[in-house]
Amino acid sequence: MTRWIALFTDGPEMMGVRREREPAHLAYLRQHGEHIRIGGGLREQPGGPFVGGLWVIEADTREQAVALIENDPYYVPAWRSYRLLVWGKALPGDVIL
Repeated sequence: MTRWIALFTDGPEMMGVRREREPAHLAYLRQHGEHIRIGGGLREQPGGPFVGGLWVIEADTREQAVALIENDPYYVPAWRSYRLLVWGKALPGDVIL
């Protein structure tokens, strides 16, 4: 399996989407926890508004990772973009996940 990083950037309109779809989004993360290993929102400062998010994904293919991202209830292409990058650990023997 390959480890991927999804880095999300949200437009200001995403705050309404977040409020409306949070329960479905959290259920989606739980349902796909085998592949979405870590996920969370990003802010510019503590307590500030969300400006994006970050996931660590374990998936066999890029297509599988893209499907996980684009089927998430939070994914609204007009207001949320993402970069999907392959990630490798600097110290592969150390366990963090």
